[in-house]
Amino acid sequence: MSAEHRTFSDIIRSRRSVRKYDEAAEFDHDVVTRSLELATLSPNSSNMQLWEFHRVINADKKEKLAHYCMGQNAAKTANELVLFVVTPYKWKQRAEMNAATIREAFSDREDETAKRALRYYEKLIPFLYNNDRFGLFGLGRKVLSCYMGLRKPMVREVSKADLRVCLHKSTSLAAMTFMTAMRAEGYDTCPMEGFDSKRVKALLGLPKQAEITMIVSCGKRAEDGIYSERHRVNNNDVIFSH
Repeated sequence: MSAEHRTFSDIIRSRRSVRKYDEAAEFDHDVVTRSLELATLSPNSSNMQLWEFHRVINADKKEKLAHYCMGQNAAKTANELVLFVVTPYKWKQRAEMNAATIREAFSDREDETAKRALRYYEKLIPFLYNNDRFGLFGLGRKVLSCYMGLRKPMVREVSKADLRVCLHKSTSLAAMTFMTAMRAEGYDTCPMEGFDSKRVKALLGLPKQAEITMIVSCGKRAEDGIYSERHRVNNNDVIFSH
């Protein structure tokens, strides 16, 4: 096993969801900056990057946010709270950004690969991301997908709800990159799903269309910050070969 592999393995094994932080420990906020910069490099669906990362450092806002996180110790004792947010309403500008990049990358090419890449962002992405309030466009795509799937392999997850799942998956990947980066620098985190999303969005001025994937608290673990030994189901129950 290489030294790099061992180092990564140690980081993953030492990362725990810390429920209580040492409030007296020194905290370098620049570590959060660096870790979020690494999070922006995370893989995401179609490189649309429909995410935002909101840092809550202000003491008053942090106290209110901890209250909206149901008063969890992981929130109340944290040095920072970072929100991972999906932004589906930005899909047009992201699609245009990607299309412009493709045009520049293939500016001297007229082959089918170049044309297909451009069509992806100019035709297919708008077709998939354009949704009405009631999800009727998505229902239409679902019917079309099922019909086309009778004759050939076809992506089936094309509804408005499917797109929502897709965006949260991408943002979760960024959150995991962030937590791993924090641990690599000796800090701890805890991803939280228990919060009042309506009040949290009002506190930070997030638009109605935004959705919070999770809130990650940051700090240095207290001696009693981990409540129990890690336990996982048997690997044979979750890892399969075909």
